[in-house]
Amino acid sequence: MSDNKITVERTIQASSADVFDVLSNPERHVELDGSGFVVSDDRSNRIQGTGDVFTMNMTGDHMGGDYQTENHVTGYSPNQLLAWQTAPAGQEPPGWQWVWELESEGSDSTLVRHTYDWSNVTDPDLLSKVSFPLVSEAQLESTLDNLSQAVTGS
Repeated sequence: MSDNKITVERTIQASSADVFDVLSNPERHVELDGSGFVVSDDRSNRIQGTGDVFTMNMTGDHMGGDYQTENHVTGYSPNQLLAWQTAPAGQEPPGWQWVWELESEGSDSTLVRHTYDWSNVTDPDLLSKVSFPLVSEAQLESTLDNLSQAVTGS
């Protein structure tokens, strides 16, 4: 962990296409979430490229209960990269992002690297209100466990 981002990685016994298929479907994100913040997606379409926005229903004490986020896709390369910046619904992203990098290790194995990066959060008011990181390394590891289960069934 650096001062303003956390990266975890694991090899998952599935093709990068199978992993990407799960990650690019916002309906599946609730089953992947290791933080407990994601409740459901809000009628989002499958992520097709940069510029897409998908909306998630969330909950957390840090936001006073239930809320929605709009996730602005900033990185997209099929079977290799998926990244988005998260913002409270109706607002511009304040600087944190989620990055998924996939490296094929053959037809049935993928190195998955997941990064939570808040290095671009510069708003002093936000930094005084939010204690980053909101998601711990252990919760990100749990997300990788959940992804592995979602993709492989084990």
